[in-house]
Amino acid sequence: VQLQACGGGLVQAGGSLRLSCAASGSTININGMGWFRQAPGKQRELVAAIGRGGYIQKSDSVKGRFTISRGSAENTVLLQMNNLEPVDTAVYYCWGKTVRREYWGQGTLVTVSS
Repeated sequence: VQLQACGGGLVQAGGSLRLSCAASGSTININGMGWFRQAPGKQRELVAAIGRGGYIQKSDSVKGRFTISRGSAENTVLLQMNNLEPVDTAVYYCWGKTVRREYWGQGTLVTVSS
């Protein structure tokens, strides 16, 4: 499984960005996709994830601001980020999992200026 992420960039506080991630390869067994992020000097943390059945798990820090959804193309996931804050600045990683293992995409940098 390969995960290709796009989106990200520089935005002012209060602005919005959308990240997208597409899985390719042996995707038939993917049962969850989502996003993690890692800020400088901090551990990687879950932002939001969505399971095959639609169950959504989301960090408390982004509730009410970020929305995760499936894209129109199969095995794609979107992260709509609204009302961004400087603390959201991080490298965002697309994530996917099967029963056997987890997969990671390349990181995409999100920078929120104050």
